[in-house]
Amino acid sequence: MDKAVDTKFFVYFSEILGCHVLDRTNRYVGKLAEIVMKINGEIYPKAEYLIVEKGLFPTRYAAIPWSCVKEVDDIIRIDSTREDISYQTHKPKYDLMLCVDVLDQQIVDTYNQKVVRVNDVHLLRVDHQLHLAHVDVGLRGLVRRLAWTNAIDAIVKFFSPRSSYLIREELISWKNAQVLSLGRTKSLVRLDVAREKLSQIHPTELADMFRDLSNFEKCSLYKSLDMAVQRKVFADLAINEQVELIDLMDDKEAATLLENIPSDDAVDLLLKLPKRKTLHLMKLMETKTSKKLGKLLKFSRDSAGGLMTTEYLFLHRDALVKDALQKVKDNTQFPGNIYYLFLVDDEQKLIGWTSLRWFINVDPEIPLLKVCHPRKLFVRTNDKIEAVALLFEKYKFSVLPVVNEADILQGIITIDDVMEELISIAWKKYKEKL
Repeated sequence: MDKAVDTKFFVYFSEILGCHVLDRTNRYVGKLAEIVMKINGEIYPKAEYLIVEKGLFPTRYAAIPWSCVKEVDDIIRIDSTREDISYQTHKPKYDLMLCVDVLDQQIVDTYNQKVVRVNDVHLLRVDHQLHLAHVDVGLRGLVRRLAWTNAIDAIVKFFSPRSSYLIREELISWKNAQVLSLGRTKSLVRLDVAREKLSQIHPTELADMFRDLSNFEKCSLYKSLDMAVQRKVFADLAINEQVELIDLMDDKEAATLLENIPSDDAVDLLLKLPKRKTLHLMKLMETKTSKKLGKLLKFSRDSAGGLMTTEYLFLHRDALVKDALQKVKDNTQFPGNIYYLFLVDDEQKLIGWTSLRWFINVDPEIPLLKVCHPRKLFVRTNDKIEAVALLFEKYKFSVLPVVNEADILQGIITIDDVMEELISIAWKKYKEKL
């Protein structure tokens, strides 16, 4: 955040919004309703037009080129006559308008890694030109917007004359802030840069941001992320937050999301939704995905089948170590675990499994089967969670394959999923005693 700056060269948008606009003969033209900024690659955009409004039934609007502006103060004067101005009944639309596209929008502050709201706009005055210099995200900006500055300042001075509120401005330089449209406007301002900066914030921290936003804002910010970041952020949300987000999306968007997250997470979420909505969303999914999730939903929640995911990497029994290395390289964006590979025969029966740690430094030309775990360890779909947990504890693995009664590989189960379910069971069992 920037410190307070000399207001001699600056003006707040809220201080001039609504000011009277007079022509060169001092006749009333209207009042300032909007300022249009020019997008031309400059770090601090210049004012291009001012929009004035007058009348009530109907209200009429006019766009006046900023080149005609002579003075910007308590009164705005233009170097034109009222007869030169053409009014219309609809408010003109441009790419970057301060009221529409900046005020009250959300700013992603990537330095402090949080989302804040724009309460006012700080404009740099050079001669009669105005530049978009800062956005004000502080409490003083909000008070100024409400025209309560004198009253609030007097109260604060009385009770706390040294309060930081009186001297500290919370300004973010425009060059460091990117506005994210939240669906209320027609376009995104510098969207590519905003997405790039958002992608640099850790998904867990992005998920923390969501907790401070309204439901509408959560959905809009989520939609502005690319698919890879969406998956990671969604995974870091609590299950109730995931349900809220799904409820805010249209059904097609929700179905697409469920297709692109790990199947065990998708199943957990579907189990929390009303049965009618679950069935409807599955109808909107690809047939293959729908069948896979339908199969998982049939398993008991406290069984290996109910906790497993069907996202895993596998190779056929005759694969070499070099094939495994290539498989890992080709799947760096794979939503599932890429550190374990599973060998199957032509019928998808489990032959063995191995870890990247076991084969990464081995001769690439040797059969992968030679670096598999010496025992064919696995759990079955109907095994209860307690038995699965004991196997994890005994061998200290983080992943185990899950097979059916015919030894056909069905999926994998992770220690995280098991621990999460065990903690949930323990909490339900002992919460009344704690």
